Amino acid sequence: MKTLTAKERRTFRTRRAIARPVATDRLRLSVFRSAKHVYAQIIDDAKGVTVAEANSKSLAPTGRKTDQAKAVGQALAERALAAGIRRVVFDRGPYRYHGRVKALAEGAREGGLEF
Repeated sequence: MKTLTAKERRTFRTRRAIARPVATDRLRLSVFRSAKHVYAQIIDDAKGVTVAEANSKSLAPTGRKTDQAKAVGQALAERALAAGIRRVVFDRGPYRYHGRVKALAEGAREGGLEF
């Protein structure tokens, strides 16, 4: 049996917590943060497909990394609203809710997503 790393345990703990109360009408907004960029996607877990995505690599916004993350959140919200999605559940994965992750969430809220 494989021993889980601390990062994997945090990820599974977060996903388990958001999976329990979520009804079928909400999709999952998943965040990945690398050293240079931030990526976000809205996933329909029932179908196993990505509905909308945005990342700082393709958008190439200027400014600090937190400003870039906020721009990614706003771009993701625009794409989600175009696809007819308003309500999501925020999956921060193993990352704490501060810095770039918090900026992305605030940008998505300002763009019109509810979570």
